[in-house]
Amino acid sequence: MKKTIYILLIIICSGLTSCKKGDLDRFPQTSIAPELFFNSEDDLRLYVDGLVSMPNRSSYLNDQSSDNVVTTALVEVKSVMAGNSNAQNITAGWDWERLRNINYFLENYNRANVTADIKNHYAGLARYYRADFYLDKVKRFSDVPWYSKTLNPGDQDLYKGRDPRALVMDSVMADLKFAYEHVKTDARVGVPGKWAVATLYSRAALYEGTYRKYHAELNLASTANSFLQTAAEISRAIMDAKLYKISTKENPVADYAELFSSQDLSTNPEVILVNAFDMNQGISQNVNSVVFGDYEQAPAKDLIQSYLMKDGSRFTDLPNYNQIGFVQEFRDRDPRLAQTMVYPGWVRVPDAAPYIQRLNKNFTGYHQLKGYVNSTDQATLNGVDFPVYRYAEVLLNYAEAKVELGTLTQTDLDESVNLLRSRVDMPAMNMALANANPDPLMRQQFPNVTTNAGIIFEIRRERRVEFAFENMRYDDLMRWSAGKLLEKSPEGMYFAGLGKYDMTGDGVEDIILIDRSVTIPAEEQKEKNSLGVTLLYYRTGIIGTDATVFLKNGVNGGTIVTETATRNFIEPKYYYRPIPQQHVVLNPNLKQIFSW
Repeated sequence: MKKTIYILLIIICSGLTSCKKGDLDRFPQTSIAPELFFNSEDDLRLYVDGLVSMPNRSSYLNDQSSDNVVTTALVEVKSVMAGNSNAQNITAGWDWERLRNINYFLENYNRANVTADIKNHYAGLARYYRADFYLDKVKRFSDVPWYSKTLNPGDQDLYKGRDPRALVMDSVMADLKFAYEHVKTDARVGVPGKWAVATLYSRAALYEGTYRKYHAELNLASTANSFLQTAAEISRAIMDAKLYKISTKENPVADYAELFSSQDLSTNPEVILVNAFDMNQGISQNVNSVVFGDYEQAPAKDLIQSYLMKDGSRFTDLPNYNQIGFVQEFRDRDPRLAQTMVYPGWVRVPDAAPYIQRLNKNFTGYHQLKGYVNSTDQATLNGVDFPVYRYAEVLLNYAEAKVELGTLTQTDLDESVNLLRSRVDMPAMNMALANANPDPLMRQQFPNVTTNAGIIFEIRRERRVEFAFENMRYDDLMRWSAGKLLEKSPEGMYFAGLGKYDMTGDGVEDIILIDRSVTIPAEEQKEKNSLGVTLLYYRTGIIGTDATVFLKNGVNGGTIVTETATRNFIEPKYYYRPIPQQHVVLNPNLKQIFSW
């Protein structure tokens, strides 16, 4: 049965707000006085429901800043690396309206005539939202002003400078600790409960702990372990509660994909918090046309190569792995690869024949499958739920926190990462073997990892593979101080040169690459394959020419090239963003950091 969605009411929160976006000095209570509203549990629930904010299926398109994909979109980090960005033209992120609404509630919820545990539950939810708000601010700006109250005209704090990152993150962790201890376990669909709070608590602690460990410019490395310890402890508490488990129906080639195409995740044992959609209840979202269609993003070859072989060995250990074509590189791989990307032989509804990969300028040739719903039924397309928090993240947070602390054991791996591998029938990760034979490519990618390098690399690989296109990778690269990986322009499929190629895995050619100087024949003159199907023609050359497929070596073959722009990731500057200059002008106490 399709889930019942609780339709969140935001009217009260909107009514309580009459403020211009970005301002801090407007009264949020201009419509309803607090003494007339904050009286009952219904009042508290209604207000806090108005604060609910969750990622949705658009998250499958938010990997564009990472090394997982190529995109022609105006991605901020690409502009930054091109040297085209400064405090005058980077204007996003310095928005405080949501914080004011949260703080207004926290100043008034005690007025309600309800028991302390009820008050604390709703206060915990508000503090959870405040922690989430500030975590995003710290990720972007590092040091930011901490405001724990609504500001009124004339308040001196309107003109305060940045507070140190250490102070802000201590406050974030205090909010999450309070929320974890007081938010109730039972929650309606789409509303965070105790374990959703705990998942963010774990995520935030891991983020800050690893960030401090790997970012010397903060001078906070000595405090990293306290955050890592919290990440391990909270993750362990979620595990010990035994309320969640990895979702599996003993079908390794489909179980993982079902998480991203399900009409109802409300009872899925892996999903800790769901953003539910149902067109029949007026809550719908369809991202098919941008996930697949003309591409908003295309998977990078580097991501495809990071998936292991089915036997657990590294694909990149194969001879000439960089010269393996599309059909062969999908053979005998981690089953998550073919549940995340369009694979040879995949059939797109309502077609009868296998889909033939389309090669477009500036894209890799690979197609994203995660987030795409293989249907033409509108109710189905608009009714797929989004897993906001998955138990898989808890397990990976636990393993990573433990290994960064130097306390990871094989038992820890068996209780965490190896549960994910088991779902897709992959061999278990072995700590001793991983440390004895670290991935040489990942050693180049992460040169700042010196202790337990082999197992750290494999846990990072597992995280990349498990959460591909789920808006995790960019934050991971930033906290690991791995921004230099973004300097490499993404590449695509490999072709040996001009000629005919099978793209569906049936041994019959589907496309033909011709020299860009050659005119594509008229339709009736095009060559047909042995099945009588007309070949798809592509004019081939180097990037910058009028070819339709850009190969590294032009007609002599190579990987598909997607761009030629120079990328320069300046460390540590580009791990942060400047405060928009107009706000610095309004408040001279706000100072730019790290050479911005």
